[in-house]
Amino acid sequence: MRTDAIVVGAGIVGISVALHLQKAGRSVLLVDRGEPGRETSYGNAGLIQREGVYPYGFPHDFGALIRYAMNNTIDAHYHWSAIPKLAPFLWSYWLHSRASQHEAIAHKYATLIEHSVSEHDALAQEAGATELLRRKGWLKVFRSEGEQAARLAEAARWNRDFGLNYRALDAAALRAEEPHLDTSLIGGLHWTDPVTVIDPLGLSRAYLALFERLGGRSARGDAGTLRQDGEGWSVTLADGTVAQARDAVVALGPWADVLTNRLGYRLPLAVKRGYHMHYKPLGNAVLNHPVLDTERGYFLAPMKQGIRLTTGAEFAARDARRTPVQLARAEPIAKTLFPLGERIDAEPWLGARPCTPDMMPIIGPAPKHRNLWFSFGHAHHGLTLAAVTGRMIAEMVTGRPVFVDPTPFAPSRFA
Repeated sequence: MRTDAIVVGAGIVGISVALHLQKAGRSVLLVDRGEPGRETSYGNAGLIQREGVYPYGFPHDFGALIRYAMNNTIDAHYHWSAIPKLAPFLWSYWLHSRASQHEAIAHKYATLIEHSVSEHDALAQEAGATELLRRKGWLKVFRSEGEQAARLAEAARWNRDFGLNYRALDAAALRAEEPHLDTSLIGGLHWTDPVTVIDPLGLSRAYLALFERLGGRSARGDAGTLRQDGEGWSVTLADGTVAQARDAVVALGPWADVLTNRLGYRLPLAVKRGYHMHYKPLGNAVLNHPVLDTERGYFLAPMKQGIRLTTGAEFAARDARRTPVQLARAEPIAKTLFPLGERIDAEPWLGARPCTPDMMPIIGPAPKHRNLWFSFGHAHHGLTLAAVTGRMIAEMVTGRPVFVDPTPFAPSRFA
């Protein structure tokens, strides 16, 4: 089987890459070992974070470090057994998170973030999936005046530096927006630019359906079989068929290193694992916006499946045993914030976010191989940046001008 391009990895990023390549006139085969959109792309908080110009950094304040060292928080948890292997990554992550470094990264990262909503809007419109998008933004809610003041000052600075829009909510305004939240909350911060997705899996499926309507093909296969084949690449599909193409794109998310290591790359990749659970609301309670309980470190999002409770980061080996302790810590607190009823899912969902120490994705040509392209490492912003990344890769593969300067995100920065 011959095609112009093979994309390995069918999460939201891989699907978006395949779709943009197909729209650019290339024949494309999308390969994954499982159902497209079912892994990391399924379990996120459903945010297209137009405000997310500062990627999630490693805390530098002493109080947070002490809390994390005790390993009993909702927003972070770690496996002791993983720390020796993770230590070099965590040290580099900590260095890049220093205020001056983080600010410099934000100004590069903002060039991606500024297109996050508009690029998803374009794909969702073409895919007939706009009903999955909500334009209400999302909320941070506060329990203390100190946290409220700090976050509102931060928002004012981001508005000044990046033009991001927000509303400061006092207790009464917050109750008007969310009448079923805990009345002891003192206020909130309403980010108004972001778009939310009520069914991330549904959005992935809609983009995949558009890709296939345009002539793209998807198939089951093992990305580990990707091989250089003359000037191009080949992959063996589950039915034994060997597919060949000039170009190959690696969009394997948290599994990218399985392939890149074999190809001779030593990229500084790690994962942040995360859990979620869906709940029925009690009685007639309604959650109108996604809500971050800022001082407790968990997130509630209204989804088609129910109210989704997501946890912070778990630092562990990608394939280590499940330890949903953060979910167990968050659930009783979340039930005081909003009237959550019974669990809907049989067990907590677990996913892994693919991360780099400089908090920026890896997008661009592989330094050591011709016609090989990398598209992974989006950490918390895989959904947010999927459509932007897809367009960038398609423009690079086809030799067109790239609408965002790809230099800061090039794989060669780790060479």
